[in-house]
Amino acid sequence: MAEIYDVSIKLIGNQQPCHNGHQIGDEWILGDKTPGGICWAAYNSIFPFALVLKHGGSFPWQSDPNVMTVSCPDCEVVNVFELRRIPAKGR
Repeated sequence: MAEIYDVSIKLIGNQQPCHNGHQIGDEWILGDKTPGGICWAAYNSIFPFALVLKHGGSFPWQSDPNVMTVSCPDCEVVNVFELRRIPAKGR
């Protein structure tokens, strides 16, 4: 069975302040459960990409196979998140 990873989700940029109060530098860890405090719209955009990283996959258009950049769908704010694959602790 392939190794399963945790995924760090970090807000790295936006065009204006987030309606949900997220601030640049906020970070969550996607382990076995949905991280608390992240808004549902951003999480829905992030989840498919995070799932690929979590299970060892990568994206050919990214220069680093352990990192993916994803934006939330709020067209006014455009939060940009960096997803980073990290070794899962305790597995």
